[in-house]
Amino acid sequence: METALKENTVQHGLLDGFVDQPAHQAKKFSDANIWQNTPLWGILSEGVARHPTKTAVADPSGALTYADLLQAADEMAAGLQDAGLTAGDRVVFQIANSLSFAKVFFALQRAGLVPVLALPAHGIAEISHFIKLAGAKAYFGSNLDNDGKALNIADALSREFEQQLSHIYIAGEAGKYSTLPQGNAAQFIPVASAPEHPALFLVSGGTTGLPKLIPRTHNDYRFNIQSCAAASDFSSEEVYLAVLPAAHNFTLGCPGLLGALQVGGKVIFTANPSPDYCFAVIEQDKVTATALVPALAQLWTAAKEWENADTSSLRVMQIGGSKLAYSDALAVQKAFPGALQQVFGMAEGLIACTRLNDDEELIAAKQGRPVSQWDEVRIVDDEGAPVELGEEGELLTRGPYTLRGYYRAQEHNARAFTQEGFYRSGDRAILDENGYIVVTGRIKDVVNRAGECIATDEIEEQLLMHPNVAQVAVVAVPDQHLGEKIGVALVKKNLAPTLQELRSFLKQQGLASFKLPDELHIVPSLPKTAVGKIDKKRVLGPDGSPWVNTQI
Repeated sequence: METALKENTVQHGLLDGFVDQPAHQAKKFSDANIWQNTPLWGILSEGVARHPTKTAVADPSGALTYADLLQAADEMAAGLQDAGLTAGDRVVFQIANSLSFAKVFFALQRAGLVPVLALPAHGIAEISHFIKLAGAKAYFGSNLDNDGKALNIADALSREFEQQLSHIYIAGEAGKYSTLPQGNAAQFIPVASAPEHPALFLVSGGTTGLPKLIPRTHNDYRFNIQSCAAASDFSSEEVYLAVLPAAHNFTLGCPGLLGALQVGGKVIFTANPSPDYCFAVIEQDKVTATALVPALAQLWTAAKEWENADTSSLRVMQIGGSKLAYSDALAVQKAFPGALQQVFGMAEGLIACTRLNDDEELIAAKQGRPVSQWDEVRIVDDEGAPVELGEEGELLTRGPYTLRGYYRAQEHNARAFTQEGFYRSGDRAILDENGYIVVTGRIKDVVNRAGECIATDEIEEQLLMHPNVAQVAVVAVPDQHLGEKIGVALVKKNLAPTLQELRSFLKQQGLASFKLPDELHIVPSLPKTAVGKIDKKRVLGPDGSPWVNTQI
C-alpha cells in the first residue's frame, strides 16, 4: 500500500478520557477476525491501488479520481505537518458537502490528526464547546457559498481561544484567515495510527444540552462501514449522492460516502437537497443510492407528482435519523418503487436496517435488524429487566462498533451505560422473533396528562395519515389543572385542519379519548436540529408561549 509509514506514537492527551472496549470484549472481536487493523485512510489508498483513474468524488465544481484525491489529501497533510500539527492533535472540522470535505477529511486521517466532525448548522456555542472538550488546536471551516458564517465563527474563536487555537483554515473565500494548506506530497509519509485508538469524533444528536463527543476508532468505524455496505448491497458500480451533511454518521459511514469509496464507487456531493436539483443529478449521473431524513423524504415523495426527471437508477433510498411514519413509508414505496430501506441507528454505534429483498410490508412497518451478528440488543423494562419478545421497553445495545463511553464525560457515562457495558439508547422499541426492531418512541418523549403517560409518536403517526397534514410535532404544554396538555404543531398541505377536525379524525382511527390533542398550532415550518430532525424543544417559544396562528 505505502512504501513507508510513520508510526503514530505520540498521542498528546488523545486517550485521556477515551473509554476503550474491555479486554475480554476486545479479545472476542479480535479472535473473530472482524478487525482490519488498518487506518481509516486505507479506504482511499486501497482504492488507488485497485482503480487509480476511476472517479472517486465529484461536486458542481468538478471531479477527482481516486489517485487525484489521494494526491490532494497528501499535499494538504504535508502542509499541516509543516504548520506544526502532529499526530494525535484534535481539530474541529466543519466543512459543507463538497470536494473540500473529502480532501480535508482524508488529509487529516493521513496526518494522524483526529477531527471532531461538526455539522454545518452548528454555531459558535457548539464549536466553542467542541474545542474546549476535545482540546482542539485547529478549526477548519468552509465559506464556499460566501455566506460569511465560518468567518464569523473564526472571529469569535480567535478572541476566545487566542492561546489554545493555533490554526484556523477556511475552505473557499478565507478573508484574513489561512486557506487550506499545501505541502510537498512527494516527501510526505502517512501516519499509521493505532487501529484501536480514535480516528474521529462524531457528535451526539438530540435536542437537550450541548452535544457530547463520540469516539470512533479506526477498527470499529471500518467495521461499521463494511457491515453497512454489505447490508445495503453496495458494489463497485455504486453512485452515492451525499445530500445530508457529510459529517453526519448516516451520510459518512452507514455505509455513506466512505462505504461507496470502500467498494470502489463514486460519491457526488451536493449542498442543495431540493428535489428539482437532486432529481436532475440522479437522472444525469445515474445515482444509485442516497440517504434522507423523513422530512426530506416527504418533500421528495411529493415532488414526484410534478417532477418528470428519470429517477429509476435509484435502487437504495435509505431513510433514517428519526422514525419514518408508516403512511409516509407507503408513499415513498409508491414514488420510488423498490428503493426504500429503513434505517435505525445512532452515532454511538448500533445500526439496524431493513434489507432490500425484504417484503414491502415489513420494510414499511419496521426499522430493520442489526447489520452485524455481533450486535447485542436487549429490550428492558423500567427496572432494567428484559421484557418478553414482542413487548415494548427501552433498547439497550453493545457490540464491536458501539462506544463504551462518551469522550471526557465520566459522570454522564455512569448513567448512560449499564454495569455490563450496554448503552442505554433512550429509545422505546419492540423486538420481533426475527430480530427486527420497531421503534415506538423516546423514553422521555411523552405527555403526562392527568396522570396518563402518552407517547407522542403514536399521535404523530396517526396525524400524518390526515390528507392535510404535511409535518407534525406533538409536544407537552404545561397546564395548571392537568399537569400537561397535548399540543400539536403542524405544517398543512392544503387547507388547514381545525382542532375539532383532527380530534374527529383521530377518534375514527381508534385513538383513545385521553390521547386527543388539546391545542393546535398551525405553523409555516417546524424547527429542525442540525441533522434535520424536528426539534421539539423549539416548537413552542422559550417562555412556553404558543406559535402564531394558534387555534384552541
